Amino acid sequence: MPEEIPNLNSDEVSKKRPNPKILTPLLLVVALGLGAFTGYWFAGRNPTSGSEEITGVISEDKIEKGAEFGVKDTENFPDKAIGVIEAGGENGEGTHKLIREGGPSQTVYLTSSVLDLDQFVGKKVEVNGATTKAQKVAWLMDVGKIKVLE
Repeated sequence: MPEEIPNLNSDEVSKKRPNPKILTPLLLVVALGLGAFTGYWFAGRNPTSGSEEITGVISEDKIEKGAEFGVKDTENFPDKAIGVIEAGGENGEGTHKLIREGGPSQTVYLTSSVLDLDQFVGKKVEVNGATTKAQKVAWLMDVGKIKVLE
């Protein structure tokens, strides 16, 4: 006796398939929930990852010879320079300048995404920074770390 082939157009066959109108939003909610949970879980596991000790305003009594301020990991701020910080940039580039030995051609113009450079005006410092593209000055640096030398 030959086997009966089911009628694929019947209501009985179509009821066995899940309704995509319900399944799609349900999967979306589950995926978003799992994503939020894993993000929260990973963020809580190592609270210092991805963020260094960023310091904005520093109390005056802490700015002394040998003190360091800014990010601990200088991987993103590989360039170094030593000099005395003065307020003011040049031609709209930099908020401060680092006066170095060798005359005006050795001046580094500074900005900082991490520190308030006004607190270091008049002090001899070593800066760690990232050289950025300048339009009008020879050397423009984003300072990430400062060590007070004098």
